[in-house]
Amino acid sequence: MAQHIALTNQTADGADKPDAAVVRDALGVGVAVGLSGFAFGVTSAGSGLGLLQTCALSLLVFTGASQFALVGALAAGGNPFTAAAGALFLGVRNAFYGLRLSQLLALPRAVRPFAAQWVIDETTAVTLAQPTRRAARLGFTVTGLSLYALWNLTTLLGALGARAIGDTRAWGLDAAGPAVFLALLAPMLKTATERAVAGLAVLLGLGLLPVLPAGVPVLVAALAAPLALFAEGRRGDRTPQEDLDGSEENR
Repeated sequence: MAQHIALTNQTADGADKPDAAVVRDALGVGVAVGLSGFAFGVTSAGSGLGLLQTCALSLLVFTGASQFALVGALAAGGNPFTAAAGALFLGVRNAFYGLRLSQLLALPRAVRPFAAQWVIDETTAVTLAQPTRRAARLGFTVTGLSLYALWNLTTLLGALGARAIGDTRAWGLDAAGPAVFLALLAPMLKTATERAVAGLAVLLGLGLLPVLPAGVPVLVAALAAPLALFAEGRRGDRTPQEDLDGSEENR
């Protein structure tokens, strides 16, 4: 009985979640996403970055969207400062994740600087899905550790593989990074507003790609979010009578 209690987390409403279930879910996310580090290693090496530079990005930056944005802009011939600005802009969201997780995890001050390195989309999603603080800490730790280790290992393997095969564009591997990014993004678009933001961002980014320097379209595409939210707010401000009148006019 004592062992059973030790292996489970008791929530306020009486629901239990075994530690094994938390670890299983966290490892599932860590392994699934961590393997995509291979695509980043290939993409980074194909963009002209060296092995040490590629590995340093995964070790120090450790946020896939920003890493792919940076090497993608560099591969397109963009200015390094513009590329870094786009990557930084995408990484700002992790600061907001940190504000939420700091309250939920309540980690000791000495641990927080190290834990901050693991505050990304995946660890946040796993942590917020847990019923108790103990389960949240376990989910955050297992997800962060497995994902960080595997992402950096596969980054190294991808960079070494890219150097071995030569020109990655000849093999079509230059498309691996964008493909993985879209595969990670698609499941997150659950509402009509989110899909509208993504669609508008694609239109802005692709439409401005021929006329703006590399890396700048990514920054401009960020305008999709406030534009979509503004449009949604305007629809929300319409009264039922206005909606009815509009429907009658369209008949």
